[in-house]
Amino acid sequence: MNTRPYGFTLIELLIVLAVTALLLFVGLPGMITWIQNMQIRTSAEGLQAGLQLARAEALRRNTLVRFQLVDTLTSACVLSPNGTNWIVSMQDPTGLCDVAEIDPDPNAPPATRLAPLAIQKRSGAEATPNAVVAAAGGATTLTFNGLGRVTGPTPITQIAVSNSGGPCQPAGRMRCLQLNISSGGQVRMCDPIVTDATDPRFCN
Repeated sequence: MNTRPYGFTLIELLIVLAVTALLLFVGLPGMITWIQNMQIRTSAEGLQAGLQLARAEALRRNTLVRFQLVDTLTSACVLSPNGTNWIVSMQDPTGLCDVAEIDPDPNAPPATRLAPLAIQKRSGAEATPNAVVAAAGGATTLTFNGLGRVTGPTPITQIAVSNSGGPCQPAGRMRCLQLNISSGGQVRMCDPIVTDATDPRFCN
């Protein structure tokens, strides 16, 4: 009769731990890079959605609608070309990023009750804590008119999205992205590392 106890020996457990540690050592850097690249894509897609929303609202309302990059979504907010937060509104939201479109309090002062007529906001901390945003030329605002075209002085024409986890390819591991906005109001996401002009990801 076999009386050998069931279970694992100490040597077997040590072998399993060693193999697990080796797999983590090999796979963890790749997993971290994948997560950081996903944060870049999520941030870029969020910015693209905000820009497209601003244009759609300008067309729907037949009036000027602004897309702005801001440093925070609090009452202390200011426009910033490196702001990872954005707000779509009818007016300049500086200092009023925490105000809803219409304050429900009928006794609120008109300046607070009606400004900045916010349509939608997005915090950069939503799933993209390490994303880095840089609008070309220090621009902070993009205004669409009732025809969906870009109007106003020094509009945002390009937004680069990277990650604080390291440099972009080819020098680093980050697969950074870029948003290009045409004067006609079209918003296009592209990949700066792509050099083939026939590739739809090419940044022209």
